[in-house]
Amino acid sequence: MKLRSLISLCLAGACLSLAAADASPKAASAKLCTTCHTTDPGNFRGNFDNLALKSSSFQVRIDDRFEVLRFDQASLKVVTPEPAADVAAALRSIAKGHEVRVQYLEKAGEKVAVLVVAKPPVKVAAGDAIGLEELEKLVALGPDQGNYFLVDCRPTARFMEGAIPTAVNLPFPAFDKNVDKLPADKHKLIIYYCSGKTCNMSPGSLQKVRALGYTHAKVFVDGMPGWARKHEGVLSPPSLKAAYLDSQTPLVLLDVRPVAAASKGFIQGSVTADPTGMAALLKTFPAARLKPPVVVVDETGGEGAQAFARDLVQAGYTGVNVLTGGFRAWQAAALPVATGTLGTKVVFTPRPRPGSVSPDEFTRIASLAPTLRGVVILDVRNPDETQHGTIKGALTIPEPQLMARLSELPKDKRILCHCSGGVRAELAYHLLKDLGYDIQFLAGEITILESGEFLLD
Repeated sequence: MKLRSLISLCLAGACLSLAAADASPKAASAKLCTTCHTTDPGNFRGNFDNLALKSSSFQVRIDDRFEVLRFDQASLKVVTPEPAADVAAALRSIAKGHEVRVQYLEKAGEKVAVLVVAKPPVKVAAGDAIGLEELEKLVALGPDQGNYFLVDCRPTARFMEGAIPTAVNLPFPAFDKNVDKLPADKHKLIIYYCSGKTCNMSPGSLQKVRALGYTHAKVFVDGMPGWARKHEGVLSPPSLKAAYLDSQTPLVLLDVRPVAAASKGFIQGSVTADPTGMAALLKTFPAARLKPPVVVVDETGGEGAQAFARDLVQAGYTGVNVLTGGFRAWQAAALPVATGTLGTKVVFTPRPRPGSVSPDEFTRIASLAPTLRGVVILDVRNPDETQHGTIKGALTIPEPQLMARLSELPKDKRILCHCSGGVRAELAYHLLKDLGYDIQFLAGEITILESGEFLLD
């Protein structure tokens, strides 16, 4: 018996050792951040995400995962490019998606932020920068007549989503592998751009190309975001297929050819768009705040598509691109062609946040009597909010108290979590999902009446 016990213990220990060896530590930095930075222990580098001042919490996105951090306004230090009145104002000034470094401490099983540093704009000497107006003139001339070489040094995946016309993609992380693709003439104007004012990849490329002896290199500091606010971009047929269609990334695909011609062959998912009917189209177009990716297709990628795309940009849409070479280039690349009737109504549904439950599903379940649900409705609002009404049968635990009250949450039931606007509910989702709970959250706004009835925005 003792021998059996000893063998069992050894086997269990071996399994635990193997599990520990297989477990991959979570990355502390987004992949893009590792291009230029190392990350010390007790720090994260990623993109600022949701901020919940009511629960003194925020999220940092690190590639495809999220870290939830608490903070104490009395002790947290926030460093932003522009001074702020206080900690709350400083945090609110950090745009969603902005790159940040967060230093934290572990306290009672939670990560507590002590320092948040928002990435400042890169510093480029005036003589090393090229402005939008000058770049516009060169792009209008083209590389041959303008005598320039325009380089998008973002990762290829970003380039494929849309780029400045005439640009070639030489990613900064692979700079040394692409030296042979640089112009032979070391006095030729080379222009680098990347992801905007805080991105170090184009200044880094400038430094490397200067070291190779190139004498006339510059940086377009505003990068792709600066261009997209004023102009349409371009992408190739293979890029459209790989970046959007194959990955099923939501987009708006507009075919501006005459309906009779387009119906003989078009890209699956296309919606017909009348070049003379922009005003009518915009009445039913997705709101600009949703930032829908838009690709405009004509026969050859010519003036028709470009003019239509420009009108959309002027209407406030960014992320508008023209398909290079148009539908003919799509056919020439032997890519799938659909026939029949094109769509006539633009429909765009942003990709749901990971872990979110649809409003219809939440309404269906939450409207059932507590005994019929088979799930737990978890309300993570603060007491001053829940006192005015809760969904019948809901469990109320303020989001900051979740980790201390885990014993109240069943692991054998599905949990649907909500707050008032979705931010704290998403924080709760990431905290509990990592602990093995079967949980989803409501991403939108909800108003709950004293009767227990509720309304979704």
